Amino acid sequence: MPAAKVIVGLSGGVDSSVAAWMLLRAGYRVEGLFMKSWEDDDEDGLCAAAEDLAHARRVCETLGIPLHRVSFAREYRERVFRHFLSEYAAGRTPNPDVLCNREIKFGVFLRHARRLGADWVATGHYARIEHGRRGLWLLKGCDPAKDQSYFLHAVSARQLERVLFPVGALAKDEVRALARAAGLPTHDRPDSTGICFIGERPFREFLARYLPARPGEIRALDGRVLGEHRGVAYYTIGQRAGLGIGGQAGAGEGAWYVVDKDPRANVLYVAQGHEHPRLMARAVLASGASWVAGRPPPLPWRGHARIRHRHREAPCRVEDLGGGRLRVAFDEPQRAPAPGQYVVLYDGERCLGGAVIDACETLG
Repeated sequence: MPAAKVIVGLSGGVDSSVAAWMLLRAGYRVEGLFMKSWEDDDEDGLCAAAEDLAHARRVCETLGIPLHRVSFAREYRERVFRHFLSEYAAGRTPNPDVLCNREIKFGVFLRHARRLGADWVATGHYARIEHGRRGLWLLKGCDPAKDQSYFLHAVSARQLERVLFPVGALAKDEVRALARAAGLPTHDRPDSTGICFIGERPFREFLARYLPARPGEIRALDGRVLGEHRGVAYYTIGQRAGLGIGGQAGAGEGAWYVVDKDPRANVLYVAQGHEHPRLMARAVLASGASWVAGRPPPLPWRGHARIRHRHREAPCRVEDLGGGRLRVAFDEPQRAPAPGQYVVLYDGERCLGGAVIDACETLG
């Protein structure tokens, strides 16, 4: 009986390269697929995409496997980027990586790979999948510094049924060591930290190409005008850098932070203090809940939550508000949850799902 065929989503980075190498050594018939999901006339962006493709080709040549190329640019713009822009325009702070995983990497890519005859698909994500008698579970990656389960929480068990995460049980330094020993040309490539498929670039300048600057007032909570912002879309809750308001008469020397935004009035509100009461949330209200297993745990439920990637998990109580809406109350106040981001829920190593933060119950 022929070995199972697996198509690996190759990004040109070390993680997906090692995933392909591990699967080849495990006896699978391995093929690579390079996804291009961002069409851009920006020279730097074009150069970065060409470099990624060149590295993916070199990996496939080293491993002796074929490489497929496909563009999902139309699907990315319709299903991910349009939402990304609309959220920023509404004054929220979206996380496009979550939609990118659900709609592109484990949506259209998965279906395309099956049309190419794949029995399995694989990526270089730092996460794990557990198949048990009661169904499939999404688990954290074993390297806590690289765990990507937060970004995968909206991918369903049905989508993950034929997915492999070969590097999920490894630490990053182990992955690089394997790549070096295998002679993979990506062993020393730096990690990508940019927006999913769009890459690394000055964020405010990039966003301004689609959401033009709309200057307005920066105000203290008592209504005093302290300065001018370039557009509320360019700032997020808890932000300190880039406010440009400096010292203020009658105010202490503490740093100023964004504590609220009013997109309709085009006003940015700031206050002093890293843990100002307006930044500290005792609970968040969230909507659009999605569950990896297709259903929530019995609610109300106690567990742990993250309000952003790499955020320390916080003990919490989750209440059902109906219609996919949740109230997540924290045992200890959490700093600067931002509407538009996701609150993601965990039961030990298991990532159960999450929802989009709409509002925060703050201390001030």
